Amino acid sequence: MTTTTEFQVTGMTCGHCELSVREEVQEIAGVETVEVSAKTGKLVVGGDSPVDEAAVIAAVEEAGYQAVKQATAADSEHSVHPVQGVTAEQGGYILQEVSAPATTGDQGQLSFTITAPDGRPVTEFETSHEKELHLIVVRSDGTHFRHVHPAIDGNGRWSLQWQWEAAGTYRVYADIVPAATGESLTLTRTVHVAGSFEPAEAKTGSTRDEVDGYDVVLEGNLTAGGASALSIHVLRDGQPVTDLEPYLGAYGHLVALRAGDLAYLHVHPEGDNPVEGQTSGPTVEFSVAAPSPGRYYLYFDFQIDAQVNTAAFVINTGASSGTAADGHSGH
Repeated sequence: MTTTTEFQVTGMTCGHCELSVREEVQEIAGVETVEVSAKTGKLVVGGDSPVDEAAVIAAVEEAGYQAVKQATAADSEHSVHPVQGVTAEQGGYILQEVSAPATTGDQGQLSFTITAPDGRPVTEFETSHEKELHLIVVRSDGTHFRHVHPAIDGNGRWSLQWQWEAAGTYRVYADIVPAATGESLTLTRTVHVAGSFEPAEAKTGSTRDEVDGYDVVLEGNLTAGGASALSIHVLRDGQPVTDLEPYLGAYGHLVALRAGDLAYLHVHPEGDNPVEGQTSGPTVEFSVAAPSPGRYYLYFDFQIDAQVNTAAFVINTGASSGTAADGHSGH
């Protein structure tokens, strides 16, 4: 019996692209069938046993493209802990009618609707981290991260002005708490953006980022199967900062995504809630629950002088962080 695994490939535009990907993937031991479409970006790999997902992703990169495994319901069920952010539906609530500019350079709106189990658009939400909805957008390779807060109209449609920075396959997450249930939900959809695709350099680990003159360092050990304590330190000109301002109800906000299926992790800030007008620093602490072994993308938002910056990290479970690495993910 053949077992198939589906991937989404970014950057293919023609039959030659399909051929390049097929030739590289067919070289992997245990692979028996390869179906690839430049039009849809879909890659389906089959064999007598589950394929080596990392080997397939590496083979696609060798061909000059980026690939991520498509999330399935089984991925969430088989995790050490259940995860969110892998499907458009949760608890009967659905992220629908996602509309965005089709190509890079186009200016327009990113908009969407969230429907309730009865099919009607949801218009009432609870406030979580000072907002009714947190919109997270990131490319499938972990780059070009954005965390924004759109506005909702009277019909339940969320929107904001939007322009894509780069071509590729993106995940769009809506992090919400419907007022009817009080339950935190993370719904997601995939958006394909046309244009000249430039793959990012793959990273095995990166625990230091430089952004807008700040040196941001991640420390801690991420362990699968339980809560892990992570600390993030912010420095400027080699000196610890003490002017971190409250942002979204804390002195920093952390988003964590699992590489591959880009499952969305729940992250909780540690310590007392900040008081408006007070500052802190240089360290912000978080508790992160990694549902399974593997690689994770972390994005830390912090505010100084009313300016929000984002530092990006890559960390592997079981590997102690705090070691400097060259470069950083785009955001």
